[in-house]
Amino acid sequence: MKRGFLSIFSIDKKSLDLKTEIEGGIATFFTMCYIIFVQPVVLSKLNMDPGSVMIATCLSSAIACFAMGILANYPVALAPGMGHNFLFVAIATSYGLSFQQALGIVFVSGMLFVILSFVPFREKILNDIPIGIKHGISVGIGFLITLIGLEWAGIVVGVPGTYVGLGKLNSPSVLITFFGFIVIIFLTLKGIRSAIIWGILTSTFLSILFGLSHFSGVIDSPPSIKPTFWKFELSKDFFSLSFINVVFTFLFLDVFDTVGTLVGVGEQGKFLVNGKLPRAKQAFLADALGTVAGSVLGTSTVTSYIESASGISVGAKTGIASIVTGLLFLLSIFFYPLVKTVGSSYITKEGLILYPTIAPALIFVGFLMIANIKKIEFTNYEESIPAFLSVVLIPLGFSIADGIAISFITYCFIKALLFKFKEVSIVVYILTLIFLLRYIFS
Repeated sequence: MKRGFLSIFSIDKKSLDLKTEIEGGIATFFTMCYIIFVQPVVLSKLNMDPGSVMIATCLSSAIACFAMGILANYPVALAPGMGHNFLFVAIATSYGLSFQQALGIVFVSGMLFVILSFVPFREKILNDIPIGIKHGISVGIGFLITLIGLEWAGIVVGVPGTYVGLGKLNSPSVLITFFGFIVIIFLTLKGIRSAIIWGILTSTFLSILFGLSHFSGVIDSPPSIKPTFWKFELSKDFFSLSFINVVFTFLFLDVFDTVGTLVGVGEQGKFLVNGKLPRAKQAFLADALGTVAGSVLGTSTVTSYIESASGISVGAKTGIASIVTGLLFLLSIFFYPLVKTVGSSYITKEGLILYPTIAPALIFVGFLMIANIKKIEFTNYEESIPAFLSVVLIPLGFSIADGIAISFITYCFIKALLFKFKEVSIVVYILTLIFLLRYIFS
């Protein structure tokens, strides 16, 4: 029986350290499980039921982790991605969509990703997108997440004339956020992989202590998933230029994240062979299936997590670690009272809705994503100017989709001005045309 189980993963019993695989899966879970607390808060902005979103998050993460472990045999965990969740909300808000329609867009992009997982075109898409734009998008999303974290803490507020300014830095919400952020930094410097979770729990405890949050318990029976399950809607408007633009935005962000994560953890775990990742098709498929499952269950795009590197650093080398992480996500469905406590908001006298419990995590995750700015070659203006526009327009315009679109359009115009038409791939030309037509006819 044990031999049959190991054969699923193509694992040699002599080379397997089951204890290490389990420890690796646990380490990865505690590094990334902050998404369980963050996701219901973010998606509740679209009036989605927090309990249902939490269950959808845990179940889709578990499904994707199982798929990655069984199909690709890599210790890579998956869950709804940070950045993708804010894109989900931003797109729905800017286009006036219901969450059901937004889930429909995620479903379509997920199905396209499934198809791309079986054809060589996925590598062409990845290789043809300018490297500067790839990094610029990541940095821009990092700044956006940081900005939202600062807003949810009350550190940054709306101010007439300058649009934004500093809030009351001696307010309880700001002080709680600051203390939670310091805890994350301190534990990170000490090598504690679950630093973000401890930061969230610290700020939650202080919020309860100062009356900003209400304790709802720790363990209970799981809430119903009915409010979001199978609620996605496929609209005839999906064939319009605006929706094609949005679908491609979701799709390429998922592709970027997946490839970046797989390459990153592949290098750390020494999985790459001659610079290429074996079983890449299976890994892509697991990611795509996670996104489809998430849209059906009721959550935003599921993607591979770079936090999987924590499990690999422990010594995890096989898909068993991913299975362990998935099992822990399943177990998490019984902790909704704790999630509800962490996600409770605080309304100030000025009417601001703050989340000092979640803000420290958003600020720190944003910092981690911004680190990619060092990969932008600023001396090469042809690459760095479009990347720069992504970096500034995504947070300042509060639109990931528009930041990406304008960076593509600028890139093509720069190449055209220099008569370097052949340096731009057909993929980039097609995407730029879609983006242009959307602005012309919107």
